[in-house]
Amino acid sequence: MVDTGTIRTVVGIIGNVISLGLFLSPIPTFWRIIKQKTVADFKPDPYVATLLNCAMWVFYGMPFVHPDSILVITINGAGLVIEFIYITIFIIYSPGSKRKKIFIALVTEVIFFVIVVFVVLYCFHTTKRRSLIVGIICIVFNILMYASPLTIMKMVIKTKSVKYMPFYLSLASLLNGVVWVVYALLKFDINMLIPNGLGAISGVIQLILYATFYRTTRWDDDDDEINSRSEVQMSNV
Repeated sequence: MVDTGTIRTVVGIIGNVISLGLFLSPIPTFWRIIKQKTVADFKPDPYVATLLNCAMWVFYGMPFVHPDSILVITINGAGLVIEFIYITIFIIYSPGSKRKKIFIALVTEVIFFVIVVFVVLYCFHTTKRRSLIVGIICIVFNILMYASPLTIMKMVIKTKSVKYMPFYLSLASLLNGVVWVVYALLKFDINMLIPNGLGAISGVIQLILYATFYRTTRWDDDDDEINSRSEVQMSNV
C-alpha cells in the first residue's frame, strides 16, 4: 500500500509542474517587450510582488522553519529566478523614472525580507513558532495578491466580456489551487491550505464567469489589453 508521504510527494511534483507553467505564462508579454524594446503600458508591480512572495515561501520551506517542505522550496525557488529575470527585462527597457521606482521597490523588499529573517531566526527558536510567524506573513501576501484577479473578475461582470480573463490561465489557477490544497491536507499545513484554498475558489469563480459571459464577449477588439490583464493572474504556492 502506498503511504501518505509518497502520495504527498507525487502531488507536490504535479503542483510544481502546474505552478511552473503559471510562472512561465507571461513569456509572450516579455518577448513582445524585448522585440519592441519598450515596456509600453505593461506594469512591473505583479512581478515585483511575486518576487517577494516567492522569497517568503522559500524561507518558509527551509528545514529550520518548516521541515519536510522541499517541494515548496523547489517551485518557489524557480519562481524567484523567473521573476527576477522578468524584472531585469523591465529594468532594461523601462524609462528612467519607472526604473527608479522598480529599484526602490526591490530595495524595500530586500530590507523587509532581511528583517523578517533576522527576527524569526533570533527571536523564535522552534520550527513550530517559526512556521507560524512566516506562514502568517505568506498568507497575508497571498491574499493581497488575489486582489488582481478580483479586479479582473469585476471587469468581466461590468463589461459582460471574458476577453481579459484567459480561459486556460483561469483553469490552470484552479488546478494549481486544488493540487496544493490536497498537498496541504496530506500533511496538514494550515499556512498552505488557506491561500491555496482561496486560489481554488477564485479559479472556480473565474470559470463560472467564463461560462456565463462567453457568448456576450466580443473577440475582435485589440489584443494588447489581454496580455496586460492576464499577466496579473499568476498564482503562487
